[in-house]
Amino acid sequence: MIPFQFNVDIIDELEKAFPSYKLITPNFVINELVGLKKNLKGKDRVAAGIALKIAKSSNIKIEDISLKTNESVDDALIRTSKVLATNDIELRKKAREHGITVIYLRQKKYVVADGYLE
Repeated sequence: MIPFQFNVDIIDELEKAFPSYKLITPNFVINELVGLKKNLKGKDRVAAGIALKIAKSSNIKIEDISLKTNESVDDALIRTSKVLATNDIELRKKAREHGITVIYLRQKKYVVADGYLE
């Protein structure tokens, strides 16, 4: 929900910083954003709606990946990701512990990678 929170065109920044990479999101993230948009209020609801619109844009491929029984979205992202873009501090830490390269927004304006990109 970074674009709303920090007024950053995150897709443009990712494409500039990592031009040879394709942006992909699993459908379970789309489902989580739909739920957040439905259940949140105020600016969090608006942010979830903007994130959903961006995730469904033509710049991002949606992959059909299922959650395992009782698996959280964060755990599924750890299971399926080689590179993960998130500003969630706990998810970033968990991803790095599993050897996953993390891309995140630093100082509310710079996209950086923590880890090795092939």
